Amino acid sequence: MIKNHTRHLLGSTLFVLATLLAMPAFAADNAVAGSADNAVAGSADKSAASSDGSGSADKMEILRQKLIADKKLVVADNMNLTDSEAKAFWPVYDAYQQDLYKINLRMAKVINEYALAYNKGAVLNDTAKKLLDESISIELAEAKLKQSYVPKLSKVLPAAKVARYIQIENKIRAIIRYELAGSIPLVD
Repeated sequence: MIKNHTRHLLGSTLFVLATLLAMPAFAADNAVAGSADNAVAGSADKSAASSDGSGSADKMEILRQKLIADKKLVVADNMNLTDSEAKAFWPVYDAYQQDLYKINLRMAKVINEYALAYNKGAVLNDTAKKLLDESISIELAEAKLKQSYVPKLSKVLPAAKVARYIQIENKIRAIIRYELAGSIPLVD
């Protein structure tokens, strides 16, 4: 179980992440959706900044980096690693997060594509099928990624700690999916 003092930090942090992924995409202004998608994707491109020059892309990148650090803190706080385990675990964790980030980008793209289609009115059957296929493909890719990292984690941690880490990741992903589900309207 994730410790109570980190549960609040995790919940609020991931709520912000889920909101960043979904809500701007369903705004009436499609330009806002495009900027939000670029920011969530980690783009520090100045062209994604707001028209008033406030540098919203830079602010989004700072927030994204904070979310990454907060997640790492939650994992560290709940893994109870020895020094030698930590030394071996964190490089594998970082590699996993990099690979998971690619999946998150795909998810953000699907959400944005759905938002654009949804904002135009009833979603066409062809569009719905394409988005559904990609969504399922993303879920499969996430499961395969997790499966591919279990042997890597098992080389550096005992089985119980591997299971604990996967549980933590599953809980974090469940919170994100829950927040996204509450923010994304059903297909018409």
